[in-house]
Amino acid sequence: MRNENKKRQSGCPIAYALDTFGDRWSLLVIREMMLKGNKTYGEFLEADESISTNILADRLKHLETEGVIEKARDPDNHRSFIYTLTDKGRDLAPIMLEIIAWGGKYDQRPFALRAAPERLQNDRAGFEAELRAK
Repeated sequence: MRNENKKRQSGCPIAYALDTFGDRWSLLVIREMMLKGNKTYGEFLEADESISTNILADRLKHLETEGVIEKARDPDNHRSFIYTLTDKGRDLAPIMLEIIAWGGKYDQRPFALRAAPERLQNDRAGFEAELRAK
């Protein structure tokens, strides 16, 4: 787990945001929830970036502690959990859209995914509403 004692000493809102959700794996977990509707530990493990189990467990715990996600027992399998975004997590939708817009503009690699940036360009309000609803 990250060193919690070093966090938030400056009072800077950017530092607070980065401490809360600003690392690669936290943002990718949030992406999986917002864009793909993933809700289970196993679904997060299947993401293209191949997150390791210890990093995933750490990020899920951190995001839950920060109030970005919540977990509940899976009603179909009481040994498993379902993770969902809280209001605080859903409020990250505009930030995720800006990251998509920036990445879509500057990622010129031939294999770069274009569907989300194009959707954003064509229907920002609808795309944001969809992200907040998941």
